[in-house]
Amino acid sequence: MRSIWKGSIAFGLVNVPVKVYTATEDHDIRFHQVHAKDGGRIKYDRVCQVCGKSVQYADIDKAYVAPDGEQVVLTDADFATLPAAEKHEIPVLEFVPSEQIDPVLFDKSYYLEPDSTTPKAYQLLAATLERIDKTALVHFTLRQKTRLAALRVRDGVLVLQTLLWPDEVRAVDFPALDEAPAPRPQELKMAETLVESMSGDFDPGDYTDEYQIELQKMLDEAIASGSGKVDTAAVTETAEQPDAEVVDLVAALQRSLEASGRREGESAAPKKTAAKKTAKKAAAKKATAKKAAPRKSTATRKGA
Repeated sequence: MRSIWKGSIAFGLVNVPVKVYTATEDHDIRFHQVHAKDGGRIKYDRVCQVCGKSVQYADIDKAYVAPDGEQVVLTDADFATLPAAEKHEIPVLEFVPSEQIDPVLFDKSYYLEPDSTTPKAYQLLAATLERIDKTALVHFTLRQKTRLAALRVRDGVLVLQTLLWPDEVRAVDFPALDEAPAPRPQELKMAETLVESMSGDFDPGDYTDEYQIELQKMLDEAIASGSGKVDTAAVTETAEQPDAEVVDLVAALQRSLEASGRREGESAAPKKTAAKKTAKKAAAKKATAKKAAPRKSTATRKGA
């Protein structure tokens, strides 16, 4: 990984030098546009609508159009005069209970690496955050934009997660929810039983992006064929699923419970416990069969 930012965390009078790395990456397969007729790649040209000439990126400034239609042009020099906080400092604003941060506010995640020969201050801050079970709110300036961010610990490493500003989260107003009737007790009870039967511990490794896997397989087959094109006749089409809309909600819940091998009122037994019970039954059966089998005499065993 290559660091995208260097600076320090200001934790009171304690200074923690860090390097910032992007914590996530997009695994989507990238495509570019081509001319369907001859496969030629499509290129985009930045053309000025006034003079009609192509413009280099270095000669492009940014403009804002006001509601009344008036346009204001800002240069890099104009942006440099704005208060972009401390560009190479991440000041801790306060510590808040982690559960008070709504997950909808989380934006991008970054790993922080200690940028010092003696990372004692880094380890102190990480250990403190783990012990107090709180999240540090910080200011983080990246690419001329100041962000509010949450600083926490993941596997002993400091993680910075930028937060959306409150006005960046859309307000919801769905009249259909206001008019919807409340669930009946029977429906709630069956739904809770269904949830319990489908519950387990979260392991990200249990889930895969089937679309990307099949897409890569399709591309590999096209490359192996040497034609550079996908044989659509060989691609298996996914069968169309029937309409999932069900009028009777209770009937749908009941069918779901039956499909999961559970009935209303039954408690969920952990998978590991069930496996142990099966193993015990098999061992008991084996021991019973061994006792019932006729024993050979000592003389027969010696003479064998």
